[in-house]
Amino acid sequence: MDRNDENYIYYVIGQNIKKQRKLKNLTQEQLAEKCNYSLSFIGNLESTKVFQTISVGSLYHIAKVLDISILELFKDIDK
Repeated sequence: MDRNDENYIYYVIGQNIKKQRKLKNLTQEQLAEKCNYSLSFIGNLESTKVFQTISVGSLYHIAKVLDISILELFKDIDK
């Protein structure tokens, strides 16, 4: 993923959600249920092929459910 691509931030956020979800030993379905979001929404967020837009409020909610700072979701991906 090219850092100059406007979708790069969605890629970073999605990969960080996936990383944090796995650290909490949650499936996509479990995270979706805890957040009261659809499984397809969570799946699209974590996808490397679909770039799902997301509101700041939704990011905040996901971060709270994962018990992390919202800033964790914006950390650059280690290559």
